[in-house]
Amino acid sequence: MKINTKRCQIREFHVKNLVPFMAYHNDLDWMKYQGFKGLTLAAYQQALLVVNDDLTQGKQLAVVDLDDQKLIGDLYICQEEDVFHLGYTIAPRFARQGYDTEAVTALIDWLAVYQGARVIRAEVALGNLNSERLLIKLGFQYLTTTDQIKCYELHLR
Repeated sequence: MKINTKRCQIREFHVKNLVPFMAYHNDLDWMKYQGFKGLTLAAYQQALLVVNDDLTQGKQLAVVDLDDQKLIGDLYICQEEDVFHLGYTIAPRFARQGYDTEAVTALIDWLAVYQGARVIRAEVALGNLNSERLLIKLGFQYLTTTDQIKCYELHLR
């Protein structure tokens, strides 16, 4: 899978992406609202370099600069029946430059066209206002709050 946007490419992870991925995923201040963090290089390698096209098993995708292929962030997608669960993280040096909006929008469009997605769901930890603003900007609607997590949904078509 490869999805190109104006500035980014969304694709599977390569070995060269592991160290930059680990740098921001192990920055516990930056990742305070995220769950996939604080692991070893071997653990990230096992999770990220697995060839898996079955979205029901979950898939982590790299968001890289279209020109130099440097890692900008990552996306996670997991299909559960007719709902696609979405996660996203941008490296700190690329924050607030619109990369998250660009990448998430492209992935949602791809899911709608190529996977027939009708519902996208995303969860946000309480207090993660930037993530909430992104979801609202993209048209997600608040669904519920459970265990310090707010759930948002986007209905397509």
